[in-house]
Amino acid sequence: MIPVILSGGTGSRLWPLSRKNKPKQFLNLFGEHSLFQETVLRLSGLDELQPPMIICNENHRFMVGDQLGELGLSATEIILEPHARNTAPAVTLAALRALEGADDPILLILAADHVIKDVPVFHAAIEDALKLARQNHLVTFGIQADQPHTGYGYIESAEKGQAAKVVRFIEKPDLATAESYLKAGNFYWNSGMFMFKASVFIEEMQKFAPEIVQACRAALNNIRTDLDFTRLDAEAFQHCPSDSVDYAVMEKTQQAMVVPLDAGWSDVGSWSSLWENHPHDEHGNVCIGDVVTESSRNCYIHSENRLVTAIGVEDLIIVETHDAVMVLPKSRSQDVKTLVERLNDESRSEADVHRTCYRPWGHYDSIDAGGRFQVKRITVKPGASLSLQMHYHRAEHWVVVSGTAEVTCNDEVTILSENQSTYIPVGAVHRLSNPGRLPLELIEVQSGSYLEEDDIIRIQDNYNRQ
Repeated sequence: MIPVILSGGTGSRLWPLSRKNKPKQFLNLFGEHSLFQETVLRLSGLDELQPPMIICNENHRFMVGDQLGELGLSATEIILEPHARNTAPAVTLAALRALEGADDPILLILAADHVIKDVPVFHAAIEDALKLARQNHLVTFGIQADQPHTGYGYIESAEKGQAAKVVRFIEKPDLATAESYLKAGNFYWNSGMFMFKASVFIEEMQKFAPEIVQACRAALNNIRTDLDFTRLDAEAFQHCPSDSVDYAVMEKTQQAMVVPLDAGWSDVGSWSSLWENHPHDEHGNVCIGDVVTESSRNCYIHSENRLVTAIGVEDLIIVETHDAVMVLPKSRSQDVKTLVERLNDESRSEADVHRTCYRPWGHYDSIDAGGRFQVKRITVKPGASLSLQMHYHRAEHWVVVSGTAEVTCNDEVTILSENQSTYIPVGAVHRLSNPGRLPLELIEVQSGSYLEEDDIIRIQDNYNRQ
């Protein structure tokens, strides 16, 4: 069995924590590991399991690699999607690729951003699904509903409380309909997790969505390896239709089966669901970071950077980051996506990027900026290097705070230690490297007429970036 982890989402409903450059699957929302890492870790203990195959956004490839590395794990393959095309093309790519390397593997399709609290129950459901997948069924996992939730799609099963044939898939219902589903007992929340033989899935896709299979085959015809990643033919994949596994095949096939799963599952699709899945204090509050409350109840309050206080409020979401503060009623947490769309319409960078920006060599935090200057705190991982580059419009001053820096400036190479500094003039070809075993931290002061990131002219790069 090959786990296929789909990690292409942007998690915009959890803005401002989740943003395009570091979406929710890579955030530590429930402890020391990210949701992506938890997805990988909960596979431990399953028999005859190959390393996971990861399908991810091209811009997140180094986060995937780094977070696997932190766990001491590797992937069977990391496939980069040059364009977002929903889950059906992603799973089709995985199935076609898996068939190239094995007789006919069974694929376990998982999202990278779900919470599953009871891992033994999850494993038991996988074993149940495995029996059905071996009989050429397309298996989906239905979440045992414990409330009339209107934010999830539903699956109607032919039987209550056991694996059975899928009767139909249902869009998100209104409250009255959801209440009737809960009372009936044979309706489950649609988890978006699946299991099937790779060949059976491709056969059904060829029957119901042949244009997706054709486009995915074309995209795989001219793949190339880039470091630890597999790059598709971007032009071929651009023509692939966008569709979900449910719409493309599961709602149409006669081979769909549903396995019930009651394992404390959540897709963490909103701030209210994040509140539901955290331990509450005696007043029903979830307080993360430097938070002080007085006479407040049933709130989710998250502070990243400074003291946040709340007095006499109820049922609010309050989230503070380095560059944004958001306040809204819990009942309107689904509206955050609309807010993000408005920020994008207004070309606000906060919609997509954090103040801290992550790069394959480390990260930087934009501390301050003015008309002709910008200050960044830069952290470079041990053994890592920024690209060999130059700028047409800005000069840079570097001050080492901790660690050791190897600085290339034109033809001169200098080693700098703590409290030492250097100057990079406009137009100088330069590079910053960390030759040490500890992280390098330095302060960079940029000055000049134009300070945007597109004034980086890369001459050589260890990470194959443009």
